[in-house]
Amino acid sequence: MDSAALLTLQSAQTQAATAQQNQATAALTGKTGQNTEKGNAKLGLDFETMCLTNLLSPMFEGLSTDGPFGGGHAEETMRSFYVGAMAKQMAQRGGIGISDMMQSQLLKLQEKGAA
Repeated sequence: MDSAALLTLQSAQTQAATAQQNQATAALTGKTGQNTEKGNAKLGLDFETMCLTNLLSPMFEGLSTDGPFGGGHAEETMRSFYVGAMAKQMAQRGGIGISDMMQSQLLKLQEKGAA
């Protein structure tokens, strides 16, 4: 194989790898094209919700559920859903800034992949 054919083959492989990276980035965000910002916002919100859930969970560990309306085992089981709902509300109302940081980093990665 001559050097021109080898260079052409390498160039084609590089272009294919770049296309795969762009597709992987689009799949990661769940959106393509103009909907990328919405996908980034959803990923950022979901990630911040997860982080807040992990930060809030220890606050509710060890709480007793006794008393006339104590839910016992069922209340303990549903507590994680309650904490998750609180975390989601906090993230939707601005949160602690994790979502914004994540969105800016995703945008940088997407711009780098498009270049």
